[in-house]
Amino acid sequence: MFKSRLLEPLRWGIFVAAAGLGLGACDEKLSDITGPTPNLEPTLSSIQREIFTPRCAGCHTGSGRFLPAVQNLTDGNAYASLVGVPSIERPTEIKVVPGDPANSYLIKKLEGVGISGARMPFNGTPLTDGQILVIRRWIEIGAPNN
Repeated sequence: MFKSRLLEPLRWGIFVAAAGLGLGACDEKLSDITGPTPNLEPTLSSIQREIFTPRCAGCHTGSGRFLPAVQNLTDGNAYASLVGVPSIERPTEIKVVPGDPANSYLIKKLEGVGISGARMPFNGTPLTDGQILVIRRWIEIGAPNN
């Protein structure tokens, strides 16, 4: 009984840590929750390759009739277009606040909550919860330009 009481906080800590990453008590891997992007990792290069380039950069090119040069999610341009940059739709909100996914407008646009305009991606199915979780994690660890 004494040993069990000592281990209980450790078990809860592991469960809570896993839940914080979006993993349940099962032996679920990150690749199991990201759906169609099993190689997705919380790095900008992975997010660019797995999400931005195939799902976003077709519209967010930094030019065009609907999207002026302020929103460019093409390879090599996404970081400068997102991190620390005010939203055009809501100038009081920052697209990506390093370390703070809850206050990053990008997350709000991907989840479709508390936004102006449409949920992103606009012309296609929404990202999975797992894909959004990985983007959240990238922001949470400081949104490094990696």
